[in-house]
Amino acid sequence: MPDSHRINAPAAFVTGWPIKHSRSPIIHGYWLKHYGLQGSYDPVAVTPEDFACFITSLKEGTSGFVGGNVTIPHKEAACLLADHLDELASEIGAANTLWREDGRIYATNTDGYGFVSNLDHQVPGWDKADRAVILGAGGASRAVVQSVRDRGVKEIHIVNRTMPRARELADRFGKSIHAHGLPALAEVVQGAGLFINTTSLGMDGLESIDIDFSEMATGALVTDIVYVPLETPILRQAREQGYATADGLGMLLHQAVPGFEKWFGTRPEVDETLRQLIVDDIKVEP
Repeated sequence: MPDSHRINAPAAFVTGWPIKHSRSPIIHGYWLKHYGLQGSYDPVAVTPEDFACFITSLKEGTSGFVGGNVTIPHKEAACLLADHLDELASEIGAANTLWREDGRIYATNTDGYGFVSNLDHQVPGWDKADRAVILGAGGASRAVVQSVRDRGVKEIHIVNRTMPRARELADRFGKSIHAHGLPALAEVVQGAGLFINTTSLGMDGLESIDIDFSEMATGALVTDIVYVPLETPILRQAREQGYATADGLGMLLHQAVPGFEKWFGTRPEVDETLRQLIVDDIKVEP
């Protein structure tokens, strides 16, 4: 439950299972303090078995929350339980941002917004690429595929270890999306202007793979949605081969903007102080 001493102050949440490592409370707590707003943003651990009851309490107004963020493993369930999905959440089949309005639960997905806003900030003009390669076809890749397509990149190639997952995404997002198995990676990278890793390869010490970026287009960009470490093995390889890179931390920061505005009435800005707060938190992570 939100803090009871903040009378009439909006309270929001982030829920998942587990949730203790979420950095969303740092982000929203910083903005609440920075803009001098009354309100709270609390982590709430909810098991998959209890998630439907949690949404019911949100809908009925008994939870005390005006809305919140949903993370793993509840994003798809949030879509099924919400009363109204916008076009983004509906096409993706997953929601990460909820709010209560007139006794109804509304849902959207801001992951794609976070992804493109991060690239807009770090590498303006990234969307001039005609061809993109997206490595991975898991849940995280859906919002990335959608957002890159919607920004006008004409040709998108999804490369995944298992073809059925890649094909499902290609079928979901349209004729400009093409599915490939991992053996095709070297071929589809040739001439591409954008490469995006949406897998957990290289995350927090996990094994990665060697990728030859040397045949990508001149001025191509390589980016990764992983942000621990900030420079993943994939980004390091690309940098050493002379290509521009963009880390994934900004995606986490920018995806939080629309929700904060919805719950607290102020549109926040992602600044270097906030970014450094998360970088410092990453450094002390056990």
